[in-house]
Amino acid sequence: MKVAGSAKTLPDLAAIDVGRLAGVGDKALEALSGVGVTNLLDLVTYYPRRYLDRTNQRSIGELAEGEEAMVLAVVRNVKTRRTRQGRALVEVDLFDDSSYLRVSFFNQAWRSRQLQEGTQVVVFGKVERYQGRRQMTNPVVDLVGDRTGRIIPVYPQSDKAGISSSQVATWVEEALRRVTSFVDPLPVEIREPYDLVGRDWALRQIHAPSSMGAAQKARVRLAFDELLRLQVALVLRKRALERSSQGIRHDVPGRFLERLRRQLPFSLTRAQQAALTEITADMAGVYPMHRLLQGDVGSGKTLVALGAIITAIEGGHQGALMAPTEVLAEQHYAAISDLLAGFTLPSDGTLTGERPLSVALLSNRVGAAQRRRVAHGLAEGTVDVLVGTHALLGEAVEFHSLGCVVIDEQHRFGVEQRAALRSKGPGAAIPDVLVMTATPIPRTAAMTVYGDLDTTVLDELPPGRTPITTIWARGPLVEAEVWERVRSESAAGRQAYVVCPLVDDSEKVQARSASAEHERLADGELAGLRVGLLHGQMAAADKEAVMEDFRRGGLDVLVSTTVIEVGVDVPNATVMVIEDAGRFGIAQLHQLRGRVGRGASESWCYLLGSASGVEGERRLEALEASTDGFELAEVDLELRGEGTILGARQKGSNDLKLASLRRDKQLVGKAREAAFALVDASGSRFVEELPELAGEVSLLVDEVDRQFLFKS
Repeated sequence: MKVAGSAKTLPDLAAIDVGRLAGVGDKALEALSGVGVTNLLDLVTYYPRRYLDRTNQRSIGELAEGEEAMVLAVVRNVKTRRTRQGRALVEVDLFDDSSYLRVSFFNQAWRSRQLQEGTQVVVFGKVERYQGRRQMTNPVVDLVGDRTGRIIPVYPQSDKAGISSSQVATWVEEALRRVTSFVDPLPVEIREPYDLVGRDWALRQIHAPSSMGAAQKARVRLAFDELLRLQVALVLRKRALERSSQGIRHDVPGRFLERLRRQLPFSLTRAQQAALTEITADMAGVYPMHRLLQGDVGSGKTLVALGAIITAIEGGHQGALMAPTEVLAEQHYAAISDLLAGFTLPSDGTLTGERPLSVALLSNRVGAAQRRRVAHGLAEGTVDVLVGTHALLGEAVEFHSLGCVVIDEQHRFGVEQRAALRSKGPGAAIPDVLVMTATPIPRTAAMTVYGDLDTTVLDELPPGRTPITTIWARGPLVEAEVWERVRSESAAGRQAYVVCPLVDDSEKVQARSASAEHERLADGELAGLRVGLLHGQMAAADKEAVMEDFRRGGLDVLVSTTVIEVGVDVPNATVMVIEDAGRFGIAQLHQLRGRVGRGASESWCYLLGSASGVEGERRLEALEASTDGFELAEVDLELRGEGTILGARQKGSNDLKLASLRRDKQLVGKAREAAFALVDASGSRFVEELPELAGEVSLLVDEVDRQFLFKS
């Protein structure tokens, strides 16, 4: 295939070896391969990491002490010597017609070979003054050769691979010269509403911008393309599932749901009512519901999930709720049994013609005889709601007519486990599936990782929820106040949690263990209080006994590992103490904090210990500043980056080279909107009318990416 000629698609470029370009010999091929560039597509999407704007360029003579700056200069002198400590020190003098700048590199002896006299370089770093002259220590260095122009692109370079920015710029320039034009896969009617420039213009301006504004417009278009490809793949998957799935139409009057509403001692929130409207509309449709319900701690997700379950039961089917832990499953069982007490169903086998609605529990703690009774009732249809752990996936568990599946804290289960439960429905029909999470997900991430699910968000808390005061206890004096708070709350008849990251002391990890801390507190700061211990290595019966003792007030303080992170509901608990808080992530800290503030009394959460690094400090400061889980999720995304979301894609092309789920929030929404506009219900029009875009999706959202996105 010739490089020049007709307009090229991205698959065309992927088929052209980069070695076809002038100036790319065997050594350059090896170097390019080291940074993942093997074809022309890799090369033209090897984007600049920044630009040197010579229309607004700072000279060395203008630099002020303390500022971070980027300058273009020429190497005038290079010296190498050893410090008194024996470290290699390379000192380079740079000049730009206005003044000199000394740059120093410690333990980087190879810089003397890289920075030859007469070389033109871009350096970026913090300006300091030493012995009256400006200098930078260990700055970022880019070799730009003798490149000229108003705006110079600065590419990622690799010292290991032996590639400089100037070399990449030369090869990219040659590629853009040889390719006559690039095919634009987007129809004008999609580009215009979003004010997107053409693909050809964007690819040329991203590498050789006529202005910084042009570079930004080019970036927006190319980032949109990356996000659109992901969204199209997800929407195609969603449409395919809808076409191939036979659902159960739960087209019922809604009497059970109305009765549940009437008997509640409180009113549903606006968000809960809206969620139930969306869910019941889904369940009345011909396709199986596949919906994600996310809400902050205490937003009332379980009540919404119960509404879905009883809608299925009213239609003559059964419901199942699977939770990740026995503690949470038993709590759900108790709550659902209480809420559905008094509900009845038609029955030909009774004198009255009706029977009580039946709720059963299945977990590893349920004995063999009870398991057999539950299994029999499920198969006969006399057990209407089954609540449990992964025990629900056992071969002996067969439903008479499973109509609705709810999976709580869905991220704790693998996709195979969720599919196994869903497959227990009657015949070919697929039950409606509602997956829940109390770990708020940033909107952009939800649209990307859970893009083939419909999403419902509970974005408000029920009235009367007690605000939680969060304090990062810095130092021993504040920590002493923490234990005094625990004692005073205990004296007032309330309870506290103390959470530690480990079960037993570890020589490798310096973190307070639950076992050691239980002993220390019981004999020290909390002497005289009833202090219990709970961790995941205890026998199931022992765990339940401790938890039950705490629930009914037999313990003042529960020292625990994160086994209490999810679902534990003790309204009398008003203090949460998290030891070595810097070892936990934002989501986990927020979940743990949610174990208090569940009653009418004022509550506190104390974060103990120091934080490692700036990121750790910002994490704990964010927890102090906000109790809004969705706001914290955005902070978490900002701190850790989208690699925490898309990082499980171990292989694959990883198409997000420009787009960022953090910076491009609005662009993600636009790309998803465009994907729905482009992909019809059958999916055939998309492939027939937009073959170039279909080809890009097939090429760049490869099978590894698809499996990750669809299994998440």
